[in-house]
Amino acid sequence: MEAAGSKCKGFSKLKWRRRRRRSAVQRRGPSESVRMKVMKLQKLIPGGQGLQPDRLFLKTADYIFHLRFQVNVLQALSKIYQLS
Repeated sequence: MEAAGSKCKGFSKLKWRRRRRRSAVQRRGPSESVRMKVMKLQKLIPGGQGLQPDRLFLKTADYIFHLRFQVNVLQALSKIYQLS
């Protein structure tokens, strides 16, 4: 019984921390939060460092397209090798 109670307490603490983080982002203002998100996206996309947001978004769309294509190719190969 005690273990279940402790899990609930941990969950509520985690929920409180998330709520606190969200409010910290809201205090920064919309332009600063967008800037932070663009910087994170620049780190995720290969070759994205230093790109302007419009070029970064085009490169991101292209990157997503190529990742989806790779997934489709790998799924097709998997089906072929499962039949063998």
